[in-house]
Amino acid sequence: MADTLRDILDAAARGVFPPADGGTTVVRQHAHRDAGVLAFTAHSVVFTDEDEGWVRGALARLDCDALAATMNPRFLAAFMERTGRSNDTIDLLTVAVPLPGEPSLALTEIEDPGHPRVARAREHRDEVRVWKAADGGVLVLGRGVAGRLEAAVEVDEGVRHRGLGRALAGAARQLGGGEPVWAQLAAGNARSLRAFRAAGYVPVGAEALLTAS
Repeated sequence: MADTLRDILDAAARGVFPPADGGTTVVRQHAHRDAGVLAFTAHSVVFTDEDEGWVRGALARLDCDALAATMNPRFLAAFMERTGRSNDTIDLLTVAVPLPGEPSLALTEIEDPGHPRVARAREHRDEVRVWKAADGGVLVLGRGVAGRLEAAVEVDEGVRHRGLGRALAGAARQLGGGEPVWAQLAAGNARSLRAFRAAGYVPVGAEALLTAS
């Protein structure tokens, strides 16, 4: 088993996952900002600076399927109370390998701290860069959990259903400097799910990210 959260993520990006043994791995946080849970197939990873004994005790007290314990609302609520952190949602975690060349989509790199998508990215990521499409869409790249490269896109309502979201998600794979690009997608956001899947992003697990208040 890999020793750090980044090791686990790098392996998952290559298609190498923790053993599907029903177990839970506890690792230290990569940075103070991010704690949480990763759920892979029949194996979970809890990343926290809290005592491992507390994590395993809290899981053992749950009367539920062990495979679902780390994503159980009661565990997540106890985790948040213990750490004083908050969680917005449980996301589908996806990743895509880099692509060579330049995006075919015309993009202009911008500074726009006022855009809601950009403002949110700067709360949760470092080294944030932003590109705007001429047709009305935004691509954001930044370093999030364990320093991984994360993408987010926003498409203006008036230009939806034209493949722009897919094109922006695909462009992230060419602008990422030769490393895998990750995307966290809300399970109910069908538009984003379709766009990122069409752009070559592969589901690898689920993620509940706990952020500091």
